[in-house]
Amino acid sequence: MGINTYFTDFLSVIRMTATQKDESRRGHTTLRERLMGDEDLKDTIVTTFLQGSYRRSTAIRPLGEKRADVDIIVVTNLDRAKVTPKKALEMFEPFADKHYKGKWERQGRSIGISLSYVDLDIVVTSAPSEIDQKMLRSASVTTNLILEDLQTPYYDWRLSKGWTEPDLLKGNSVLSAAQRAEPEWKGEPLWIPDRDAGIWETTHPLEQIRWTREKNKNTNGHYVNVVKAFKWWRTLKLTDLKYPKGYPVEHMIGDCCPDKITSVAEGVVETFEAFVANYAVHRRSGTVPIFPDRGVPEHNVWHRITFDDFKKFYDYAESYAKIAREAYDETSLKKQTEKWRQIFGDKFPLAPDDDDTDTRGSNNAPTLAGFTPRTNISEPKQERFA
Repeated sequence: MGINTYFTDFLSVIRMTATQKDESRRGHTTLRERLMGDEDLKDTIVTTFLQGSYRRSTAIRPLGEKRADVDIIVVTNLDRAKVTPKKALEMFEPFADKHYKGKWERQGRSIGISLSYVDLDIVVTSAPSEIDQKMLRSASVTTNLILEDLQTPYYDWRLSKGWTEPDLLKGNSVLSAAQRAEPEWKGEPLWIPDRDAGIWETTHPLEQIRWTREKNKNTNGHYVNVVKAFKWWRTLKLTDLKYPKGYPVEHMIGDCCPDKITSVAEGVVETFEAFVANYAVHRRSGTVPIFPDRGVPEHNVWHRITFDDFKKFYDYAESYAKIAREAYDETSLKKQTEKWRQIFGDKFPLAPDDDDTDTRGSNNAPTLAGFTPRTNISEPKQERFA
C-alpha cells in the first residue's frame, strides 16, 4: 500500500478518460468503415489497422485544447516503384474531401483529420508481400482493441493466425493451449510515403506493439504506466523543449526501464537513473545517442534530435532523477508525495500529515505498518495496467 495507492490515483487522472476512449473509438471506427467501403478506393485498399500510442496503451490524457490522437495504417496494393509518395497520399485526398471537408490537411507522412473530439491520421503504405497481406487481414492485426482492453492475462494479444478477439463482456480473454503454442508471425516492415523527402520509408508498427506487450509482461504490468508517467512529466515540466517528445521519449523509456520492477515508482526512478548513467558519455562528448527502431534497427528513432535538444533533455532528466530518488527513499509518506509532486505536478495527490512515520520496510518497499489513511477513497478502476 503506501505510495503505490497515490500512484494509482495519479495514473487514473492522467490516462485517457472513458469518454475520450469512446470518442476515439467512434472516430477511428467510422473512418475505417468509410475507407473500406469507399467505391473509389476499394480496389486499392488491402486492409486497415490501428497503430501508435493509442494502440499500445501508452497515450496520456490530452492537456488543454488538445484532443486524443489515433493513427490508422491503410495498407494498399500500390507499387512504390511506380507510385511516388506524393501521388500515393493525393489518391486519398478526394476521400478526405468527401467525408471530412474542411477538417483535414496534408502532412508530411499522412493525412491529418481534426474533429471536435479526436484527431485522426491516415498513414498510407505501399503493397506488402502476398504472405504479409494475409497476416495483415487477420483479426490479430485489424482488431479495434488496444493493449489495455485485454483483461487477464494482459498480454493475451498475439500476432498469430489463430488469435481471435475476446468477448470482453463475458470476460473471455484466455487463449487456448493451441493458440498459445502457435508461433507468432514475423511480418516484414511496411513502407510509408514521406511527401516532403519524396521517398518511401520503412516502419514496423506491429513490432512496436508486440515489443510493448512483451516489455509490459516483463515488468509485471508496470511498463505502460511508467511511460504514461514520463510523458506527463515531459509535457508538464519541459515546456521550453521541442524535442524529443512522443515516441522518441517512449522508446528511450523502453530501453532504460529495467525488467522485473515491482511498482511504477520503482520504474520511474530507475528509468531516470539509467538514462543519466547510460548517456553521460554522450553528454560529455557532444554526441546524441542512437536508439534503433523496433523491427527496423537501421532507423535511429532520435535522428532528428540535435545535440542541443539532447543536452537540455539530459540536464532536465539528471535534475529530476535526483528528486525521484529522494522521493523513493523518503520514509515520510507526506514528504514522498511532496517530492513526487515536484515531478508530476498537482495531479499527483498529496498525503495528509503523517508525523514523518516510516512507511517503508527494510527493503525500501512500502509497508502496511504506519500507512496513513487517505483523505479520499481510491475507487477501483476497470482499466488494465493500473
